[in-house]
Amino acid sequence: MRRFSPVTVLGSFSVAVIEFLGSLGLLLKETSLMIQPALFTGRGKRLGWRNLWFQMVRVGVKSIGIVSLVVFCIGAILSLQMEPILRQYSATDKIADIIGVAMFRELGPLVAAITLTGFAGASIAAELGTMQVSEEIEALESQAISPVRFLVVPRVLATTVMMVCLAIVADLMGVLGGLFVSTSILGISAESYLRATFSAVEMKDFLGGLFKAAVFGCVLSLIACHLGMTVKGGAEGVGTATTKTVVYTIVALTFIDLGFTATFYYLGL
Repeated sequence: MRRFSPVTVLGSFSVAVIEFLGSLGLLLKETSLMIQPALFTGRGKRLGWRNLWFQMVRVGVKSIGIVSLVVFCIGAILSLQMEPILRQYSATDKIADIIGVAMFRELGPLVAAITLTGFAGASIAAELGTMQVSEEIEALESQAISPVRFLVVPRVLATTVMMVCLAIVADLMGVLGGLFVSTSILGISAESYLRATFSAVEMKDFLGGLFKAAVFGCVLSLIACHLGMTVKGGAEGVGTATTKTVVYTIVALTFIDLGFTATFYYLGL
C-alpha cells in the first residue's frame, strides 16, 4: 500500500487550493471583461436584460422568504440568549444596540449569503453542471457563443445585485426579530428598542455590510459557476459539484468575512 507523508499531503492540498483560486481569478477576469459588451453591445451579441432580470428574480426575489425567516429567528435567539447575561449588569437596554450593530455589520450579510448558497448557489452549480454533462456548453461554443457571456455574466451580476438587496432585508428582519422578543417577552418597549437601535447603528455599519454583501454575492456565484462548468463524470459529477459548491462557498465566505472584520478593526471602522 502506498503511503503518503504529511509533507506530500500538505503539498498536494496547497497545489489544489492554488489551482482552484487561480481558476476563480481567471473566471473573474473574463467575466469582468464581458460585462460591458454583454449588456450594451448591439443586437445578437448581448445577453439581454430579460435574461438578467430572470436570474435576479430566480436568485433574489424567490430567496426573500427563507432569508427573512432565518434572520428573524436569529435576531429573536440573540435577544433571548443575551438577556440573562445583560440583566446581571442591569444593561438589558443594550440588547437593541448589540443586535443592531451585529446585524448590520456582520450577521445580516453573512447569514443571507450562507442561506443564498444553499438556495441559489447549489442550483446554479447543478444547472450548469447538467448543461456541461449534456454538452450544451460545447454546443454554445460551436456556435461562437461565449459560455461566460451567455451563462456566467447574468448569474454573477444577478447574484451580486440581489445579495445587496437581501442584506438590507436581512438587516431589517434581524432587528425585527430582536424587537419582537424584546417587546413580547423581555418587557422592553418598542419605542426604546428602536431609539437605541438608531442611536447605535451608524452609516458606516450599514455601508460596510452592503459592501461585504456585494463581495459575498460575487464570490458565491463565481464558485457555483466554476464548479458547474467544470463537471466531469455524468450525474455523479453534478452531485459532487453541487456539494462542493455549498461547502467551498461557506468556507470562503467565512474566511472573507474574517478578513473584512480584521481589516475594519485595524482601520478603526
